[in-house]
Amino acid sequence: MTTGSSSTSRPTAAGISTYLGHERALRADRLGTGGLLLSVLAATAPLMVVAGVMPTTFAVMGIVGQPLLFVLLGVVLVLFSVGYAEMSRHVHNAGAFYAYISRGLGGTAGAGAALVALVAYNALQVGIYGIFGFEVSGLFATYAEIEVAWWIPALAAVAVVGVLGWLKIDVNARVLGVLLVIEVLLVAVFDIAAVADPGAEGLSLHAFDPGTLTGAGVGTALCFCIAAFTGFEQAPVYAEETSRPHVLVPRVMFLAVGFVAVFFAISSWAYTVAAGPSQIVGTAQKQSAGLLFFLTESRLGGTFTDVLHVLFVTGMFAALLSFHNVVARYAFAMGREGLLPAAFGRTNTTSGAPGTGSLLQSAVSAVIVLAFAIADDKPVGDPTEPVLHLFTWFGNIGALGVILLMAAASLSVVVFFVRRGAAGAQAWRLVTSVLAGLALLVIAGYTVKDFDVLVGAGPGSSLSWLLPGIIGLALAAGLVQGLVLRARAPERHARIGLGNEAFQLEKAASS
Repeated sequence: MTTGSSSTSRPTAAGISTYLGHERALRADRLGTGGLLLSVLAATAPLMVVAGVMPTTFAVMGIVGQPLLFVLLGVVLVLFSVGYAEMSRHVHNAGAFYAYISRGLGGTAGAGAALVALVAYNALQVGIYGIFGFEVSGLFATYAEIEVAWWIPALAAVAVVGVLGWLKIDVNARVLGVLLVIEVLLVAVFDIAAVADPGAEGLSLHAFDPGTLTGAGVGTALCFCIAAFTGFEQAPVYAEETSRPHVLVPRVMFLAVGFVAVFFAISSWAYTVAAGPSQIVGTAQKQSAGLLFFLTESRLGGTFTDVLHVLFVTGMFAALLSFHNVVARYAFAMGREGLLPAAFGRTNTTSGAPGTGSLLQSAVSAVIVLAFAIADDKPVGDPTEPVLHLFTWFGNIGALGVILLMAAASLSVVVFFVRRGAAGAQAWRLVTSVLAGLALLVIAGYTVKDFDVLVGAGPGSSLSWLLPGIIGLALAAGLVQGLVLRARAPERHARIGLGNEAFQLEKAASS
């Protein structure tokens, strides 16, 4: 039986979504397939991945077969999505990951997953402020000859994102949609230009040769590339704000992971075509993060490259807004179910957005950006603090958390359907969940093992265990909170993961 938002009472003329009042529920019918898909894809930041992640993977790991990696990871994540999407037909909750995990593995595990999700998505969002501020600072220096410290545009972005976070989600979706479509079109133009004007080795398919996936850097390259997919799994977070969540959420998830896998595979292959498979690693090492702009300038001219620089920044802004919305909804779901103070479980009376959760995310962002700004003793234009520290450290912390959440969600899908006697009917979905879960655990293992490489620290650096330890600490704290609730407040513990369904249970109990 479908549970979650589908079991809530129908809205009245006054817009009341639950018997406790409209401020305790997200507004339904705000997002259709298009709006939901754009909100999800914006978090993947296509241009940031193409201009940032891909050159780094070529240069640092020396893996020519990056396009094949995207295809393989796409297969793994499609396998993951099969069970995850089926679960989304039964559970409609803005808590997404932790709601699914609590339905399968119990409220205590759900509490642990909730805090991991809150920390991981906050880390992903805050980390982007570092590279955003650095790139905007670079634009001022290049085009206006003005020196601006990176943290000034970063804090300005915190304020703008915070304001947008208070608006209706469909307004946010339109903003994200415009920015996303433009950056995807520009990358597609580069792909076409590379194919039309290939390097000396022509239209080589060497990058799809399995023999290119050899060497010590493959595991680390897996970690880099799977981080590029982060965002597709966010569709269930918006389930309560869609008209038909049992239809739209699974549809958007498959569309998102399919698009991302194909788009990134083609774009990374275009790199190898433009530079040549035998030259791409050396060229990436020489050009670093300027690889895309170096290759476009010779084919598409300086004006196109200048526009690409600007859209690189707006694409990051879209990702900031998308992750901000996700964090705000996780905080809302946790407040509604007693894992955070009740104030977080309320929405704005005008826009229906989770305002308190939005404020929390903005406050966390501002504090962390200010902390890194104070620690920055380098001259303006130096990338150490904003990019090599803030962006790299927090991005990898967040990616590790999301990978572990996906692995746990795969297990919870199996347990959820087995406990309900549906193992036979869902057998093939359970098999795909097991396969995906095992693959994700392997990738998580590589991520922890190679964390020093991922964050650019030395082999003996304490960062190699301190940074991933943040996710471990969040998990431990969440599990302790769950155990305490089970012992001292069993009624609150029983609500973990129920979402709006808990309101109906309370209503039935009170009557």
